[in-house]
Amino acid sequence: MKEEKEVNIVGFLCNWCSYAGADLTGLSRIIYPANIKIIRIPCTGRMDPMLVIEAFHKGADGVLVSGCHPGDCHYTEGNYYWRRRYAHLKRLLEFFGIDKRRFHASWVSASEGKKFADVVKKVVEDVRDWKENG
Repeated sequence: MKEEKEVNIVGFLCNWCSYAGADLTGLSRIIYPANIKIIRIPCTGRMDPMLVIEAFHKGADGVLVSGCHPGDCHYTEGNYYWRRRYAHLKRLLEFFGIDKRRFHASWVSASEGKKFADVVKKVVEDVRDWKENG
């Protein structure tokens, strides 16, 4: 039996949608990897890109930032700000030499518990692939 490498994922989740979606995942008893450590943030629009860099600096194998779908933000347009920051941050992390498989962003609403589980599974798979194959 092949031994799977443990990975440490930090997830920054929007309070109004993605965090509620993660809660629904648990309430619905949907199984997903326990590798993610969730940090609730008010809105992805307030997500400081330095928090992502700090998570990698402190030893996270992967980082996920998840928020409301564009156009459905509790604060009207916060996720549009995050979408712009994400594009820039992705390029900056590549410049730093951080593999693109280690950094993910997603849009998960409060009613999408299954989608949240699928996103976490995908992130864990990508990070494991990075860890095993470099």
